[in-house]
Amino acid sequence: MSPETTGSAARGRVGGVDYGTVRIGVAIGDLEVRMASPHENYTRRSTALDAQYFATLAREERLVRWVVGLPVHLDGGESQKSQEARRFGKWLQDETGLPVEFYDERYTSSQAEAMLQEAQLTKKKRKARLDALAAQIMLTAYLESGAQGQTDPGGID
Repeated sequence: MSPETTGSAARGRVGGVDYGTVRIGVAIGDLEVRMASPHENYTRRSTALDAQYFATLAREERLVRWVVGLPVHLDGGESQKSQEARRFGKWLQDETGLPVEFYDERYTSSQAEAMLQEAQLTKKKRKARLDALAAQIMLTAYLESGAQGQTDPGGID
């Protein structure tokens, strides 16, 4: 399944992923209107159940691609978590058959935490929403950038 294209702008829905070893934040966005919203936090269970979850999500939401947040250092260098996110992205592509792009997710969790604190939510409610909101922030930045993944996010000037 590939997105329809009009000029250089693709159309379709995209899944945003804030990768974690225990919880994965998921957001859904639209390439044409360039908006994203948090979908849910998924708690990892097993390789088979995780594959089933993401394949079902891709089918039900009619996704055309995934964007996986890439946690990098301030200088743009990759971390151990970056490599884990890249391995997860490869696995996600293999399991769902959809292309995966990576996008810099620096500061998304701290931005999400600040937004949730400002909303005066309890710590329990903040934790329940944090990863999906971080995925939404990352996916929104991706969409606003012209929906272009990054192979090398680079440093902050």
